[in-house]
Amino acid sequence: MSTTAVSTPSRLRLPRWAAPAGIAVLFVVAYLVFRGTATLPHDKEAPQFLAVTGLREWIDDHRNDNPIFLYFLNYIRLFVGQLYDLFEVVLYALGWPGITGVLGALGWLAGGRRLALLAVASVSAFGVLGLWEPSVDTLALVAVAVLLSLAIGIPLGVWAGLSPRARRVITPVLDVMQIMPTFAYLAPLALFFHIGAPAGAIATMIYSIPPAIRITALAVSQVSPTAVEASTSLGATRAQTLFKVYLPLARPTMALAVNQTIMMALSMVVIANLISAPGLGGDIIRGLSRAQVGIMLPAGVAVVIMAVLLDRMTMAVSKRGPHARPGRFDWAAAGVLAVAGLALIPVLPKTWPENLTVNVVSEINDAVRWAENNWYAVTTFVKDVTTEGLLNPLQTLFTSAPWWLVALAVLLLAWRVSGVRPALTALGCLLAILLLGIWHHTMQTLTTVVIAVLVTLVIGLLLGVAAARSPRYSAVQRPILDAAQTMPAFVYLLPALALFGTTRFTAIFASVIYAVPPVVRLVEDGIKGVPPTVVEAAASAGSTSGQLLWKVQLPMARRAILLAANQGIVMTLAMVVVGGLVGAGALGYDVVVGFSQRADFGMGFIAGIATVLLGVMLDRITQGADRRPSPRRRRLTS
Repeated sequence: MSTTAVSTPSRLRLPRWAAPAGIAVLFVVAYLVFRGTATLPHDKEAPQFLAVTGLREWIDDHRNDNPIFLYFLNYIRLFVGQLYDLFEVVLYALGWPGITGVLGALGWLAGGRRLALLAVASVSAFGVLGLWEPSVDTLALVAVAVLLSLAIGIPLGVWAGLSPRARRVITPVLDVMQIMPTFAYLAPLALFFHIGAPAGAIATMIYSIPPAIRITALAVSQVSPTAVEASTSLGATRAQTLFKVYLPLARPTMALAVNQTIMMALSMVVIANLISAPGLGGDIIRGLSRAQVGIMLPAGVAVVIMAVLLDRMTMAVSKRGPHARPGRFDWAAAGVLAVAGLALIPVLPKTWPENLTVNVVSEINDAVRWAENNWYAVTTFVKDVTTEGLLNPLQTLFTSAPWWLVALAVLLLAWRVSGVRPALTALGCLLAILLLGIWHHTMQTLTTVVIAVLVTLVIGLLLGVAAARSPRYSAVQRPILDAAQTMPAFVYLLPALALFGTTRFTAIFASVIYAVPPVVRLVEDGIKGVPPTVVEAAASAGSTSGQLLWKVQLPMARRAILLAANQGIVMTLAMVVVGGLVGAGALGYDVVVGFSQRADFGMGFIAGIATVLLGVMLDRITQGADRRPSPRRRRLTS
C-alpha cells in the first residue's frame, strides 16, 4: 500500500516593504483630505508669551529688594567677577614676554619641544594679528569658565559614574543645557547677573559643563570592576578606592573631559560678547554688524589658534602613560623658557608692539567681494534649486499638515526606528510644543533641520569613508576639520551671507559647515574600528572594494554612523538660532527677537524651549535606533 505525500500550501507572506508602503499611502490620503486644517498659525500675542514677559518685568522691578538677589545671585556675580579680575591682572602683569615664556614652558612639559614651539608661535600670532588685548581677555574668560566648570563638573561626573540613579537624574538636565540655544539663556542671565565678564563667564559655564560631566562619568563607569573588587577585598575604604583606583585609572579619559570643556568654552566666547563679555567676540560681532569679513576673520583665526594650542597641550597630557613623567632635560628646558620670559617683563613692553602687527582687513574684504561678484551665478543657481526643489515643498508639507497627523507620523516613525519608549518621548515633546503655542514656527525650523542634517550626513559619509580608506587623505583633511570645528559659528555667517544673501539657504550652508566635522570624524573612526580580521576574511572571499564597503564596513560601523547622525542633529540645532540672524526665520528668529526686544522676551524664551524639545525628540529617535538591532539581525532572529 503506497502513500501519496500531500503538500500543504505554505502561508502567504507579504514583502517587508508592504506594511510601510500601505501606511505611507494612508498618510498621503489623510494629508490630501485634511490639508490646511488644524495647522495652528503663529500668534505673537499668545497669552503664554505675555505671561513669561510679565514674569521678566516683575523680576526686573524687584531686583533690589528680593532676598534671592541680595543674598545669593549678587554674591555669585561678585565672586565670578573677582576671579576674572584676578586672572586678567595676572595675565596683563606677565605681558607678552611672560605669557610667551610660561606657555612655552607648559608646552614643553606637556609634549616636548614641538609643542613649546607651537605655544610660542601661537602667542606671537595674537600680537601679529593686532589682537593682543582681546586675546588676553578671552584667555582670562576661558580660564575662569573652565576652572569653575571643572570644579563643578568633575565631582558631579564622578558621582554620576558611580551611581546609575544619579546619572539618570543628571542626563536630562545636561540634554537641556546642550540643546538650549545660547541666545535663549543669554537674556535670563543678563536679567539675573547684569552684563559684563561675570555674566559671560556663567553663560560659558552653562555651555561647557555638560561635556565635563558626561566624559568624567563615562571614564569612571568604565573602570575595571576587577580592580575595584581587588581594592575592596584588601580593606580599602570607599574614599581610598575612589582616589587610589577610580581616579588614576580614569585619568586619560578625564583629560579628554578637560580638553572638551576648553573647546566648548572657546566656542561660546563669541556669543557671550552679546552680553558685553570681553574678548575676541567683540571684533567678530563688530565685523558681522558692519558686513566686513576682514574684521571677523582675524579674530576667528585667533580663536582657532588658541583652541588648537590648548587642544594639543591637553591631548598630549592625556596620551601620556600613567607613569610617564617629564625628564630632567625637559624640566630644565621648560625652566629656561619660563625664566627667560619672566626676566624680559621689565625690559620689553607688556603689550605687543604695533609696528609688528599685520593688517589684512582690506585684502580679505577685497577677496570676499571678488568671490561675490564672480561666483554670483553659481551660488544663485545652487540656492534657487535647493529652495524650490527641497525647502519650499517640505515646508509646505509640514506647515499645511494637521498637527495630529504630524504627531501620529512622528509616533509611528519613532516606534519603527527606535522602540516604544523613545516613541512616547518624541510624542511628548511634540505635544509640549503644541501646548506652548509655537507649532507653526517649529514646523518651519524642522524643515531647515531636516535638509541640513541630510546634506551633512551625505557629505560626512563621503568624507569619512574617504578618510578611513586613505591615511594620506585623512592626514590632509584632519587640520581642515580642526579649523572648521573650532572656528566660531559667527565667522561662517558673513561669507555665507555674501555668497547667498539673507535666506534660509544661508543658514543651512553655515549649519552644514559647522556640523560636518564631527560627523566625518565619527564615520571615519567607525569604519577604522571594524576588526581587520573581518575585512581580511571578506577580501579573501573575493569581495571587491565596493562590496567590502557596502556589505562589511558600513553595516559593522552602524552604531558610529547613527551616533554621527545624532551629533549632526545636535550641531545643526545649535546653529538654528545663529541662522536666525541671516534669514532662517522661525524659532531662530523668535529667539533673536526675544533677546533684542524687551516686549518679545516671552516669545523668544518659549521659542528656545521649543528648540530644546525639538532637539530632544530627534535625539531620542537616533539614540534609540543605535540601541536596536539592525534589520538584518532582526530577520535572522525572527
